[in-house]
Amino acid sequence: MASVSSRARAFRIASWITALNVLIASGFSIAGLLRPESILPAGYVPTNASLIFALYAAARTIPLACVVFVAIYKRWISALVVLGSLAGGVQFLDSIVGLVQQDPGKTYGPFVIALFQLYAVIRLVRSN
Repeated sequence: MASVSSRARAFRIASWITALNVLIASGFSIAGLLRPESILPAGYVPTNASLIFALYAAARTIPLACVVFVAIYKRWISALVVLGSLAGGVQFLDSIVGLVQQDPGKTYGPFVIALFQLYAVIRLVRSN
C-alpha cells in the first residue's frame, strides 16, 4: 500500500499534468475560433465549415477543462483517473490527426502530452 505522501504526490502530478493538458486543448480550440488560420494546415483558408469544427472542439474541450478543475478542487481521485484517461486519449487521437496532416508539431506535441498523461494516470492508479 502506498504511503499518504506518495498518494498525495501522485495526485498532485496527475492534477498538474491533466490541468495543463486540458488548458492546452482548450487553448487550441479557442485559437481555432479566434484565429482559425493558426490551426488549419498551411495554405488552407478558413471557411464556415472550419468555424463549425472549431465550435465543436470548443464545445468539448472547455467543459472537459471545467470538470477537470472541479475534480482537482474536490480531490476526486477516481474522477481524475477517468478524466485524465479521456484527455490523454484525446491527445493521442490529435497526434493521429497531425500525422494525417503531415505536421510534425501537431503530431509530436499531442503524442508527448498523451505519454505524460498516461504516466500520470498510471501513477495515480498505482498509488491507491
